[in-house]
Amino acid sequence: MIFHGTAIIAGVASGEVFACPPLSFWGGFNAKLGVVTDVSHAAHGKSLAGKVLVMSAGRGSSSASSVLAEAIRLGTAPAAIVMSEADSILTVGAMVAAALYDKHCPIVILSPQDHAALARQSGVARVSAGAEAAQVEL
Repeated sequence: MIFHGTAIIAGVASGEVFACPPLSFWGGFNAKLGVVTDVSHAAHGKSLAGKVLVMSAGRGSSSASSVLAEAIRLGTAPAAIVMSEADSILTVGAMVAAALYDKHCPIVILSPQDHAALARQSGVARVSAGAEAAQVEL
């Protein structure tokens, strides 16, 4: 199964599909451990490290970009993020990590229909995001 989308942040990554509701990385994610810490979130206590994170959009404070950048630097971030809506805060975090640390977390936007279909899948996904086009393959 292959989904085609738009690359927001280029890169190639693979990991287990992990679908969850929107998450605020600021206050809801421990960058040191790679774990969701928001006690009210459905993924509380789960590790996002190395996963292909599938959520419709980010949630929360502009400070979430610094948390994501730090997690990317530490190697505890999702391997890639796939959303149905562009999120400038998460995009900035991934851009900063790429520029400062030469570490990459591709960000891809899929149509709402494809995003919903991907969120229902399990297994390992490969994300390939180029200058504009992207695909997610299961």
